[in-house]
Amino acid sequence: MTHRDHADVYRVVRDLFSKIPFNQLLGLEIKELADEQVRLGFKMRDDLVGNYMRNILHGGVISATLDVTAGLMAFLGVAKRIRSSSLEDKMERFSRLGTIDMRVDYLLPGSGESFVATARVIRSGNRIAVIYAELHNDRDERVASATCTYLVG
Repeated sequence: MTHRDHADVYRVVRDLFSKIPFNQLLGLEIKELADEQVRLGFKMRDDLVGNYMRNILHGGVISATLDVTAGLMAFLGVAKRIRSSSLEDKMERFSRLGTIDMRVDYLLPGSGESFVATARVIRSGNRIAVIYAELHNDRDERVASATCTYLVG
């Protein structure tokens, strides 16, 4: 895959990501797209609170954010591995990507003004990708981590 092809994948992914209604609902923004890591961020809002008395994130927001971040990393891992495929072929693979399994460890209450989720590839094969993801608050405390498995082929 040429540098231009790689740039095209990133451009298309950024464009598609911003159009997904669920990503908009969560307020997710791409902070970094790279072969080694994905970083997404969002700000705390009242409609993301799960425990009103403590003003902390809903567990579903945490797990959904980790899933979106890890899923994006799974796709980039596949795109890197299948360098000879066209952009259209890569995007077809992206459209079929699906979560098979996800284990979330909730480590701390989700308190903070903003949050950043990161993901990295553990393994990317022809059919399955395994991704590790973390969510940190604005005090750089690890709120949650997840190991996610995706069907990629």
